[in-house]
Amino acid sequence: MDAIRLEALSRRFGPLTALDAVSLSVQRGEIFGLVGPDGAGKTTTMRLLTAILEPSGGDAWVAGHHIVREAERIKEKIGYMSQRFGLYTDLTVEENIRFYADIYQVPRHGLDKKIDELLSFSDMLRFRRRQAGRLSGGMKQKLGLCCTLVHTPEVLFLDEPTNGVDPVSRRDFWRMLYQLLRRQVTIFVSTAYLEEAERCRRVALLHQGRLLSCGTPDEVKQVMRGTVLEISVAEPRRVQRVLDESGTVGRSALFGHKLHLVTADADATRRRIDAILADAGLPPADIRTVDPSLEDVFVSVLSPAEESHAARL
Repeated sequence: MDAIRLEALSRRFGPLTALDAVSLSVQRGEIFGLVGPDGAGKTTTMRLLTAILEPSGGDAWVAGHHIVREAERIKEKIGYMSQRFGLYTDLTVEENIRFYADIYQVPRHGLDKKIDELLSFSDMLRFRRRQAGRLSGGMKQKLGLCCTLVHTPEVLFLDEPTNGVDPVSRRDFWRMLYQLLRRQVTIFVSTAYLEEAERCRRVALLHQGRLLSCGTPDEVKQVMRGTVLEISVAEPRRVQRVLDESGTVGRSALFGHKLHLVTADADATRRRIDAILADAGLPPADIRTVDPSLEDVFVSVLSPAEESHAARL
């Protein structure tokens, strides 16, 4: 049986459709990524599946329970870490975990062992008496995860858990998620970091409340429209500005010290880039075809109007 199942799930706020008839399923014991820019409908989806909001249409089940008819049963079986998870800054790390244990009505018997396991699991044993307000952003996220796990949920919902967290802390957080998979916890995580989504077993691309594609990262890449050119230059930001201002080669994206550009005609675009750089007095670029990343895919499946809207969100 699926851990999560959505059937034409929708949510409207007045004239705004935040989620538009989305259908998908998540298997037990898998990590599933919901990917999209701000305003895509990720948080709305999370709030529907955690029985915080009621849908305007469609149905969904979590851990075998309907999100409306059996909302209270769902809340017993899930953990939900929202974007603004409520840690108490004047309480210590251990006190925060105990507070959430009380909220979830975790039995006192065995709780000390459970807390030790969580602190060990998160590599925070040495910080158990530090006030939460004195933790770094990455450590606060790890503490938030510990608080969410204290009642041993079957399904874990994480709404952009690494947003604004440094790369090292993001890596540590994902290491913790992989450890949870070994315990058969189902993880439903939303993220705006498309490179993070490649760590998921399956992903769904969401934009303006609509499901664009769903499958493994490799399967989702099959919806790619066009070819990805990787442009290696000494001054990538300057070259990006020159190419974008030309208005003739499409929108480029910065990937580290290189540029990616999606095109329907790779050879013609190469020639056009060479001509643009020469006219601007810039040295020629090393241009080659590369396999698409999820970010390339996401950009390619948006119409120009949708790209403009996403950039403003």
